[in-house]
Amino acid sequence: MSSPRSLPSNLVRAAIRLPLYFVRLKGMASFQFIGIGLSAVALMSLLSGCSPVYVLRAAYEEGKILWRRQPIAAYIQQPDVNSDTQEKLKTVLAVREYARDVLKLNVGGSYASYSYVDRPDLTYLVIAAPQTELRPYTWWFLIVGRVPYKGYFSRQDAEGEIERLKAKGYDTNLRTSAAFSTLGWFDDPLLSHLLKYDKLGLSEIVFHELFHNTLYVSGQGAFNESVATFIGHRAAIDFFRAKFGADSAEHRRAIEWWSEEREFGAYIGEIARDLTELYNSAISREVKLRLREEVFTRSKAEWARRIADRPMHRFRGFSQQALNNAVLMHYVVYLKDLDLFESLYESAGYNLPKTIELLQQAADKGGDPFDAVRRLVNRFNRENRQEHDERPDVKTPGLS
Repeated sequence: MSSPRSLPSNLVRAAIRLPLYFVRLKGMASFQFIGIGLSAVALMSLLSGCSPVYVLRAAYEEGKILWRRQPIAAYIQQPDVNSDTQEKLKTVLAVREYARDVLKLNVGGSYASYSYVDRPDLTYLVIAAPQTELRPYTWWFLIVGRVPYKGYFSRQDAEGEIERLKAKGYDTNLRTSAAFSTLGWFDDPLLSHLLKYDKLGLSEIVFHELFHNTLYVSGQGAFNESVATFIGHRAAIDFFRAKFGADSAEHRRAIEWWSEEREFGAYIGEIARDLTELYNSAISREVKLRLREEVFTRSKAEWARRIADRPMHRFRGFSQQALNNAVLMHYVVYLKDLDLFESLYESAGYNLPKTIELLQQAADKGGDPFDAVRRLVNRFNRENRQEHDERPDVKTPGLS
């Protein structure tokens, strides 16, 4: 399965900055801090639609992460840090330098530090969808707009939200998240549990999250995550080619990962089209629910057939996974139209920094960013066809 990633709760994305700002103030009397802090929490809860308890818990957990940060350069010098960890952390530093110097991403101080996490799972993500529509349930948060998931630091709280949504008739999906971006508001550290991934997995995650710092379109969750998936993989491919060479095992494996991600993303697109056609048909809800189970079963069997000769495929577990619309929406959010981004990359002359510039231009136009990217690709295709048509015919000598 692909490495789980997400942005944090709304507080970490935006509102968390306020209470943490007050924590950093010097010379403030305690009663003043409490008064201002509680007022800020009340205001943020009102604006974000979240309870004060949710806001305070998120602020507390994010505060612990930031408080425990220590520079990676200093941490790897400690005698109790083993060589494997040292190599992974050195790779993270090299990745952030590549992202800053070559890709021109908004790196800031992110991933220059390391922070210990005192539990196996960082956050729990709740995803939901109507049972007869393939669209995500969304939560509205200040600044970032609507997002197709909600993060919790407590599994119990996340399960409470799951039960609330189930009671309203939604499909639900609860999953863990290994990393997040604060969109450049803070210098995000590398979290300790990410060291379970190998250097390729780490690199892809860091590139993905750093791209969130660089480009984030309010209210466009599927675009934000899918384009970051594309950048994470393409950047890792370029990085390992530059570091180890085009013939290296690291570079070849990065290419294989991206190929499998695109393949699976395209297959999820096929399932999504089949289900959308079903849900839009003029039949009863009961029949739709029965027929969708047939689509789920058939889709898993077909996927197992397609990768039967590739037992190490990263998405081999899909054929055994329990499916509902919320599970599929998770994949749609992170893997939508990956081939569209690849087409833009090809149109940009296989130049990733140029592709990033074009993505930013497309996002700045407003509207649906997928449509904006599609228009860019179509424009490049027209220009290429025109250039080809205007070339003088080249005749082979001796032939009329």
